[in-house]
Amino acid sequence: MNKNAKEVSRRSLLAEGIRSFSLLCVGGFAGGMMGRSQSQRYCWQIDPHKCVMCGICATHCVLEESAVKCVQAYAMCGYCKLCTGFFDPSPQALNTGAENQLCPTGAIVRTFIEDPYYEYKIDENLCTGCGKCVKWCKAFGNGSFYLQVRHDRCLNCNECSIAIACPSEAFQRVPYDEPYLLKGTTSKG
Repeated sequence: MNKNAKEVSRRSLLAEGIRSFSLLCVGGFAGGMMGRSQSQRYCWQIDPHKCVMCGICATHCVLEESAVKCVQAYAMCGYCKLCTGFFDPSPQALNTGAENQLCPTGAIVRTFIEDPYYEYKIDENLCTGCGKCVKWCKAFGNGSFYLQVRHDRCLNCNECSIAIACPSEAFQRVPYDEPYLLKGTTSKG
């Protein structure tokens, strides 16, 4: 009797050891996968050097208001009196009248600094991400306006509908800890 109890004890000990080892392996594997997935998190962003300003960012986002907005690289901006990103190509006058502005929603705010310099800020609540200002700023200015996915708005869909439709493949996955591709800070210019 005492011998059987000892054998059962050995079996129980062996079974318990195998179960503990299995749980340890499963836990270690799951922990490793969690750490790996957190270190490899990515989000969507527009490469401003590939963007062709086609305008689909304004219409293909799953959100009612696109997560893509125009941003201004102030270090690159010329603070021009005649800003080609702000004014219509054939303005009637160089003032802030709606008929003179290129932006269909009036999302660019022009502020006088000193003669002949003006500052141009984007009102993100009005910006639709259409890219008209970006196109004309790049064509005749220094390209300080460019489009970026705003991550405070983006849902980070697994298959971004804008990325699928983007003709220049400017939409790409970037590391989550570096979510913006800032113009003027890379060697691409």
